[in-house]
Amino acid sequence: MEASTRRARRHDPDRRDKLIAATLDIIAEHGVAGVSHRTVARAADVPLGSTTYHFTSLDDLLAAAFTRHADSIAGVFEERMRAAPDRAAAIESVAEHISGDLLDANHDLVLSVELYGAAARKPVLRAVTQAWMRRSREALEHHFDPTTAREVDALIEGLVLHSALSTDPMTPAQVRAALHRFLP
Repeated sequence: MEASTRRARRHDPDRRDKLIAATLDIIAEHGVAGVSHRTVARAADVPLGSTTYHFTSLDDLLAAAFTRHADSIAGVFEERMRAAPDRAAAIESVAEHISGDLLDANHDLVLSVELYGAAARKPVLRAVTQAWMRRSREALEHHFDPTTAREVDALIEGLVLHSALSTDPMTPAQVRAALHRFLP
């Protein structure tokens, strides 16, 4: 093929980000099982080889996608906890985080549940959940001792999973009541 008839390569500095965003969209719609190099490339509208150029494996791509998801949620939570001036405000911030940030955004909720399930089987994804839990606990430690922070972090995850999987999810008022029972 002559140089003049060869298709020009598209320079796309955002391609890696597009692949990660497409992966998150696929997971939210079809679950982790719906992710393949082909489905991600198609959704991102990039050549198939881009997935293996930017990510060494599907697990690497999943880890990058779930890390982006976890970092986004952790960043919001860290800001909420930093802004809380005292323990009472911190408890209210946790309630708002659960009811608003985690349970009100169906896309993010599905991604979180998918991450929990996938992390149970894949150590590379368990590392993502561990980093997320560490950030959550550190944010909570602005207002609670380390033991309480760990317990509240587990309570948050339990309330989210319970509500996500329930046909009768907890209301924001019930979430607040549960937190106040645990943190008198």
